[in-house]
Amino acid sequence: MSSSVERRSNPTAWAAFWVALAGLLLMPIPLFIGLILGGGLSIVAAVLAVIALFKGLARGGKGIAPVVFAGIFIALTWGGISVGGGTLW
Repeated sequence: MSSSVERRSNPTAWAAFWVALAGLLLMPIPLFIGLILGGGLSIVAAVLAVIALFKGLARGGKGIAPVVFAGIFIALTWGGISVGGGTLW
């Protein structure tokens, strides 16, 4: 048995996933509240996703699945904002 335990998850990737999901869920709130909350969280999630992607690729690609889903959530949030989400629905 080996005394060292290999970590399989990427905590930064999971943080990006949850922050991006929160941004996507908060984006539809009207009167610019969703724009500020959803847009701000999606920017934070994008920064976390880039960091997590580099960390995951440095470890041989382990733990980058949450980064992919975070990227999808970020794209959906930015797409929703670009068509008026969070402003005056």
